This record gives sequence, structure tokens and C-alpha cells, in this order.
Amino acid sequence: MITASGFLDFTLLVAFVALGIGQILSMVRLVLGPTPGDRILALDTMVINGLGLVVVLGIYQGVQIYFEVSLLIAMLGFVSTVALARFLLRGDIIE
Repeated sequence: MITASGFLDFTLLVAFVALGIGQILSMVRLVLGPTPGDRILALDTMVINGLGLVVVLGIYQGVQIYFEVSLLIAMLGFVSTVALARFLLRGDIIE
């Protein structure tokens, strides 16, 4: 019989593995991406995967500070993706 704690541990393990595989595949796309748009999308995906890893680690350890860190990572990831996309399209970030 599987207990609730054992099921949670198994689920967190599956989440860690899935996010790790996603991170590795995004890194491959970052290196092999034929266009700069593909590389920007790969970086954004890596930020999202890193965010997921921080959240899952926070759930696993039961520490709430990881959730605040994940909010900071999400904000920085969004701003950097917008800045890179603007630079790619216009050649300048600040007009």
C-alpha cells in the first residue's frame, strides 16, 4: 500500500526528472538553434524550467522562501525575454 508521503515523494521525483530533461533539451536547442528567435525561445523555456525546479524544490524541502525566489526569477525572465526580443526586432532596447 502506498502512503500519501510515498506518493508525494514519487511525484516530486517524476517532476524533477521531467524538468531536468526539459532543461537539457532546451539547452540543446539553445546551442543548435538555427535562428536567433529559436535561441531566445530556448532561453525563455530554460527560465520556465528553472522556475519549475525551484518550486518543486520548495515543495520537497517545505521551505516557503523558494516561492518568493521563484517570483523574482519569473519577473527577471519575462523582462529579459522582452528585452532580447526588442533588441532582435529593432536593434535597440531603449528608444
